Amino acid sequence: MGAGQAGLATAAALIARGMEPQRDFVVIDRSPRAQRAWSERWPSMRLLSNAEHSSFPRRPLEGDPYRHPTPGDIENYLHRFEAELGIDPVWGVRAVAVTRYGTGPTLCLKTTIGEVQTRNIVCATGAAARPRFPEWAADVEVEGVQMHTNAYRTREQIPHGRVLIVGGGNAGVEVAFDLANSHDVTLAVRSGGTEVQARRFPTHPRFSPWRRRNVAQEPPYDALRNRGVRIRDATTGAQGTEFTFSDGSRQTYQSVVFATGYVAGDEWLPTLPQLQRRIPTVTALPGLFVAGIPTHSHAKANTLPGVWTDATRIARFIHARP
Repeated sequence: MGAGQAGLATAAALIARGMEPQRDFVVIDRSPRAQRAWSERWPSMRLLSNAEHSSFPRRPLEGDPYRHPTPGDIENYLHRFEAELGIDPVWGVRAVAVTRYGTGPTLCLKTTIGEVQTRNIVCATGAAARPRFPEWAADVEVEGVQMHTNAYRTREQIPHGRVLIVGGGNAGVEVAFDLANSHDVTLAVRSGGTEVQARRFPTHPRFSPWRRRNVAQEPPYDALRNRGVRIRDATTGAQGTEFTFSDGSRQTYQSVVFATGYVAGDEWLPTLPQLQRRIPTVTALPGLFVAGIPTHSHAKANTLPGVWTDATRIARFIHARP
């Protein structure tokens, strides 16, 4: 389930094990035809990692390996990879639930168009399937617009006036930079805007992974302050147009952008006790696996290089199942 990077990586790993798409397995996705999550990101967004570290192993992105790709670059990359694999995904079908069929090894996948019986199911619906909002978001009633960063495309969407961006992570910082020249912007962050962390990657794949260099600083609050963006404490609540912050202060804003992250697309998985000795990608239901979601695997499972590890492991398990 899922035709994004996790689903395509798993398909590639199954093909490498001798399985044929559309005969031995099928890829299903809830989105309208060929509209992956990358198409929902704003065009000016740039990945933190450069192109060299933003692709599947041995399948590099085209162009300058040191550039920072856009969502469009990744979307096109996945379309090409899908064609290369010969995958014909079934679009517009959402998974609802999965249960064991009887007492045997067969699983029953319930979808929006009916039930499917199969021996193996891979949840590849992504770590960023749906926008996450704070509980108090329902109390917001601003004069301008309120939106999540997944709906943000250009600064023209935001009317002039004071804009509050809730969330000081990478998405919030990028939108703040985009709006800084045209709007009165405030960025609300949990850290107080004092911590700057460095992201590090190997200098070359043939070098030891311990030889690393800084390629990006996050988040660059000082640079935002120089652009006129106000950095203030975390937002804790709202009532209409008035927002409350963790330092006890209040302020009204005309528009608000929630840069509060996403939730994984694993809501359709059964709630089962975890295995005593937890194995990444493996669930307590035999034949049910999860790819590309860090909480079910490892910290970098939601990246293109990281999900390849998940996919390879899952294909090995499926191939070895009796």
